[in-house]
Amino acid sequence: MDFLRPADWEEALAAKAEHPGAVPLAGGTDVMVEINFDHRRPEHLLDLGRIAELAEWEADGDTVRLGASVPYTRVMTDLRAQLPGLALASHTVASPQIRNRGGVGGNLGTASPAGDAHPALLASGAEVEAASVRGTRLIPIDDFYTGVKRNALAPDELIRAVRVPKARGPQQFSKVGTRNAMVIAVCAFGLALHPDTRTVRTGIGSAAPTPVRAKDAELFLGSVLEEEGCWDSGRAPGAAALKEFAQLCSAACNPIDDVRGSASYRRHAVGVMARRTLTWAWEAHRTGHRQGGTACA
Repeated sequence: MDFLRPADWEEALAAKAEHPGAVPLAGGTDVMVEINFDHRRPEHLLDLGRIAELAEWEADGDTVRLGASVPYTRVMTDLRAQLPGLALASHTVASPQIRNRGGVGGNLGTASPAGDAHPALLASGAEVEAASVRGTRLIPIDDFYTGVKRNALAPDELIRAVRVPKARGPQQFSKVGTRNAMVIAVCAFGLALHPDTRTVRTGIGSAAPTPVRAKDAELFLGSVLEEEGCWDSGRAPGAAALKEFAQLCSAACNPIDDVRGSASYRRHAVGVMARRTLTWAWEAHRTGHRQGGTACA
């Protein structure tokens, strides 16, 4: 195994073009586990640790451009107001040590359906900034996940940043696991209210082959909120609407039975989380707050 250590971004892109099979290494929280357990033995590791720009973020108008290696700890401390859903999700990532090293770019590169960042990115409507020696392109988050642990990156591309719209309304995140730390999600759910466009977006993790949105549930809830004048009045949708929203979110899942949980439990849990996160988010919308609590059970 050869270890490539570029000094800057251009050198990293050149190395990736020359060795398309090279596995990027930043925080290493996923890659090193796979190597240590001999689940992966790449010919080349591409260490991105010396590229300072990947660990930086900047606000650009209505968007936060989050470098691929910005650690979860900084998302929690620096971006709670701008990206509340992602900040809440970051709190549930592993341990403080891993949160100090791991970043969103690693979650996206691995593309595991259980990655904690995915539901929040889907609910926010993020875009992935992918780059190669051929240029840079933006991949809508809805198009990024292409299969089980597969993504839309070309072999010579690297994730440079994630562009996440600043929150225009409350966002929430909930995760079910066997304990509150150092655990892979049994399932997870993200929700974002977008009062400016009067829409709702969702994100579901660990309940389908890829992270997914509950699009039918979003359309249903959007119609209810509009028809009942909830956006203007602040009145919460009724119990029947909450129940239907939860059922539609459950129906968006396509889970499996595994050691962490059964398919039926995952569907049920997603419905419970959908109802709870919507209740929390709507209360925050009604009272003028951007976020409420988070759940990890």
